[in-house]
Amino acid sequence: MDQFTINLLFVGASFALYIGIAIWARAGSTSEFYAAGRGVHPVTNGMATAADWMSAASFISMAGLIAFTGYDNSSFLMGWTGGYVLLALLLAPYLRKFGKFTVSEFIGDRFYSQTARLVAVVCLIVASTTYVIGQMTGVGVAFGRFLEVSNTTGLLIGACVVFAYAVFGGMKGVTYTQVAQYVVLIMAYTIPAIFISLQLTGNPIPALGLFGDHVASGMPLLEKLDQIVAELGFNEYTAHHADTLNMVLFTLSLMIGTAGLPHVIMRFFTVPKVSDARWSAGWALVFIALLYLTAPAVGAMARLNITDMMWPNGTQGEAVSVEQIETEARYDWMATWQKTGLLDWEDKNGDGKIQYYNDKNAEMQAKAAEKGWTGNELTKFNRDILVLANPEIANLPSWVIGLVAAGGLAAALSTAAGLLLAISSAVSHDLIKGSLNPNISEKKELLSARIAMGVAIAVATYLGLNPPGFAAQTVALAFGLAAASIFPALMMGIFSTRINNHGAVAGMLAGLTVTLVYIFLHKGWFFIPGTNSFSDADPLLGTIKSTSFGAIGAMINFIVAYIVSGMTKATPQEIVDLVHSVRVPRGAAAAQDH
Repeated sequence: MDQFTINLLFVGASFALYIGIAIWARAGSTSEFYAAGRGVHPVTNGMATAADWMSAASFISMAGLIAFTGYDNSSFLMGWTGGYVLLALLLAPYLRKFGKFTVSEFIGDRFYSQTARLVAVVCLIVASTTYVIGQMTGVGVAFGRFLEVSNTTGLLIGACVVFAYAVFGGMKGVTYTQVAQYVVLIMAYTIPAIFISLQLTGNPIPALGLFGDHVASGMPLLEKLDQIVAELGFNEYTAHHADTLNMVLFTLSLMIGTAGLPHVIMRFFTVPKVSDARWSAGWALVFIALLYLTAPAVGAMARLNITDMMWPNGTQGEAVSVEQIETEARYDWMATWQKTGLLDWEDKNGDGKIQYYNDKNAEMQAKAAEKGWTGNELTKFNRDILVLANPEIANLPSWVIGLVAAGGLAAALSTAAGLLLAISSAVSHDLIKGSLNPNISEKKELLSARIAMGVAIAVATYLGLNPPGFAAQTVALAFGLAAASIFPALMMGIFSTRINNHGAVAGMLAGLTVTLVYIFLHKGWFFIPGTNSFSDADPLLGTIKSTSFGAIGAMINFIVAYIVSGMTKATPQEIVDLVHSVRVPRGAAAAQDH
């Protein structure tokens, strides 16, 4: 059986499972559509939360960014996991105790303002739409490779699949679909990693193999990797080279952005009790850790394998020849991925070999001139392909490649469904029912939620055709937007009675606007009148990149909210009592009286 057929079987079987679950658990009421009827078991919810949270950025893109940058991109690991701890400890239990369906509804009620609720809807839609672009990018990459179609065609197919199970299943269907998707994605991520760790280090546990010895050379694996990438003019893998301030701000943006993501917070509305929300968070961390402890090993080992393939006789020998790529089975993966448009090479100097090195390094430029090289001839290597290509690069069995295909799609689709559900809930429950038509029937509200999700899928698909970066980088922008707008409002809403409606609205608008403007300036998306191009501006604040600015936006949000609240009317007493009731455990006040 050929590889294409095997891929089709794995992917087709997983899709049939997801759609079957969605039909079985089809939402029949708004309570089931928004919160799965509040009847999800904590372990089940923990697994669903892990799948919802570990997106295409985690499964497909993160290890690729770590592989080609090394230590400096460990901030993805630290920011996302640290942020989940913040969410679990500081937000999830209190929001569940409040007892609403959506984040926007909490903000509207806590800040006793319909305007605050609508501003929260805008913030939620902007952040979630940016996030879902990253998921659709991952869907296009995975489908493009494993169905051997173009990236665009793959993205369109993925959009149809999401529509088929998310629109009808709602939160109830999505919850149980995400449980199945977690099982698929964690097996797809860890099984190839175990194989590759055994090949390179003899250790079946990738996280331990990363710090073990490289079997072929006898050197510590990381020391061997440092050596070969340095010989090719790249930074040492384990060294820190980035601007420290930027790295700290980026990590902080990911942390507080994670804690402000509506699609993850919504998962904690699905459990029966407040204590279940805490247990859900604990179980989710366990399930998340299985992938996140493996990711650094996947990145490092893949980088080592790729370099060995491009320099089969060592970096002091000859580069791989065009003939080898065309005739040797171990290079078949290159031709396959070339069809997707995400990998390419060119024999620029006509010597029959494909030199792979850092042609921007002064020392390597001098060496290249001596040897007659004319630049890096591996002209394109989209980092989002690395995890999906890893089993092929390591020459693993065909069934492992098919499993990874299903896993990559499970990761992207699970988070895409959660995000689209958050968007549709904000539109139907907060915008339509909460503002435009408060008397809408439950049946019509459910229909409007499904229509809103369909529109959101169409918009996300369109934007996913031209994403602003790799999947993880696009997602990082979404985290920055959530950090600057939603997280501060939630924190102040729970832990401060001083912040009133005016302060909350001003803070959210200030944080979102400043962050959006900074992103557009840094990314060069502002059109300059009188020219035919977009600007390519430098960062406005030192070296702070757009992906790191969310932390600054959050600070602005907090500051503006406190200043405006101090200048306007104090929070009403009934809202102060409401905040205390959310924070203080039931019965605590009575206990203090005795």
